[in-house]
Amino acid sequence: QVQLVESGGGLVQAGGSLRLSCAASGRTFSSAGMGWFRQAPGKEREFVGGISWSGGSTYYADSVKGRFTISRDNAKNTVYLQMNRMKPEDTAVYYCAATSSGKYSVWGQGTQVTVSS
Repeated sequence: QVQLVESGGGLVQAGGSLRLSCAASGRTFSSAGMGWFRQAPGKEREFVGGISWSGGSTYYADSVKGRFTISRDNAKNTVYLQMNRMKPEDTAVYYCAATSSGKYSVWGQGTQVTVSS
């Protein structure tokens, strides 16, 4: 079973950048697809992007495509979310998640990201 801990959240001005990290423990990390989700106040959790177990495939929500980049380092059991040209609407709690049997079923505790205008 994978356990996930996010870090790197904080306050940033619009147009700025942040990099989130998600540290995983557990032997199955390197074989798990990973994803990032976010939830803004009063809204449902939404998919931000995902990365395959090898890192060879990535995919993104239209709202972040071209601004956010997901990567992973299996040697460090860590997945990253690089966020550039951030907008106030990116403000949310960001969660990383790991797949099990093809579904996102393991979640971190979340990290707050706030973008000021």
